Amino acid sequence: MKASESRPGAFPAASLEFGGPHFNGWLFLTSPLVVETVARAGFASVTLDAQHGFATFDSIVEGVAAAALAGAPALVRLPAGDYALGARALDVGAAGLIAPMIENAADARAFVEAVRFPPVGRRSWGPSRAMTLLGLDRDAYLANANDLTLALAMIETERGLANVDEIAATEGIDGLLIGPNDLSVSLTHGAAIDVGHPKVVEALGRVLAAGRRAGKPVAVFANSPAIASDYVRRGFPMIALGPDLAFLSAGAERALSDVFDAPAIGASAGG
Repeated sequence: MKASESRPGAFPAASLEFGGPHFNGWLFLTSPLVVETVARAGFASVTLDAQHGFATFDSIVEGVAAAALAGAPALVRLPAGDYALGARALDVGAAGLIAPMIENAADARAFVEAVRFPPVGRRSWGPSRAMTLLGLDRDAYLANANDLTLALAMIETERGLANVDEIAATEGIDGLLIGPNDLSVSLTHGAAIDVGHPKVVEALGRVLAAGRRAGKPVAVFANSPAIASDYVRRGFPMIALGPDLAFLSAGAERALSDVFDAPAIGASAGG
């Protein structure tokens, strides 16, 4: 995916393969101002969440443009199985797609079929907005589209974990993204939502190893900065941090607490 390195708005795949960590800002809210603000905060990319967040096709159009204005590529997390929305998101310039609840090679292949052009998949033609954002004509876009966009399969169930090698090996899948929250629910059979559960921690290593065997990067979602820091130490090349509602809540709480910690205006060092 080296062509992406020089194309504004395309996903910088090299940052996953050779550098890191790449931090992605995860967004539930749909306001273009929120997208742009988070992108400008220093995140290398953003994700517009259409599964558990509030992203719709209309807000994806606006969000992709807002991220591009800030110089960051925008990924879209799809509703489970809604690959038609994925193809439309790519048409309007999304730099990549995240497919939740991928549990086997058949699921991964169905995802690829919908979002890759032949010979890898069967995506239909219509990327007028994407061509504009990338500055490519029709021929150049068709020749490079499969390399300029990222397709990540989420591993977040016990079944997906059992089949992680075949998912990672699927042609057209660029990498894996671990969803630790759902994975904890699945691995404990509904008994706990705990990303620090021993079964989840053990699964992190299994997925990382599967990615290495397939020669593909493994990303992970982090609920908090502290958890993200742990994932950095574990060697994840891409860490999705969020969501934006958590950023907003933390900032509001910090603003209130800072009121009482701030020195009086005009107070001297000696009192």
